[in-house]
Amino acid sequence: MPFGSIGIPGLLLILVIALIIFGPSKLPELGKAFGRTLSEFKSATRGLVSNDEDEKKKDAEKVETAALPNK
Repeated sequence: MPFGSIGIPGLLLILVIALIIFGPSKLPELGKAFGRTLSEFKSATRGLVSNDEDEKKKDAEKVETAALPNK
């Protein structure tokens, strides 16, 4: 079951359970920590993708220069 089909009632249930377990004072801190973690994950993923694209460009340039006839 994909996470995209949880829906609003499911999210409300998760929020209520988190509120009961952690309490209202700890919930904002957990949200901030989760947000920071998600942000770091996104930036690391972007870094990996950009590194991969850079390597592909370098490989393509090497192939192009190797294919050129020497004068």
